[in-house]
Amino acid sequence: MKHKQRGLSLVGVLIVGAFLAFALLLAFRTVPAINEYMAVQRIVKLVAEEGSGGASLSDMRRSFDRRAQIDDVYTVKGSDLQIVKQGGQVLIEVEYSRTVPVAGNVSLLFDFSASSAAQ
Repeated sequence: MKHKQRGLSLVGVLIVGAFLAFALLLAFRTVPAINEYMAVQRIVKLVAEEGSGGASLSDMRRSFDRRAQIDDVYTVKGSDLQIVKQGGQVLIEVEYSRTVPVAGNVSLLFDFSASSAAQ
């Protein structure tokens, strides 16, 4: 009895390899944007705690800029923050977009929204 061979041909291996390479390319290009968003989220919460402790608006913006410089956050500045006081607590929000080039004229657009509100 003959058994039919199973598996991928050379063309199949090349196609699967191309898909995997493209997926890895996307992952490597998007990780810095995601890391920056996580840093912004963390910094916003820390600065809001400072504001609830009595820091002024300008102090909070400067604190954000200093912390952002340490964490390599370049997309958001302290002047971009929307700062309001609600019931004795400071609420800081920021919305921003980041474009990540993929290849040639193809890019990804990420819309981020970070807030100091408890989630």
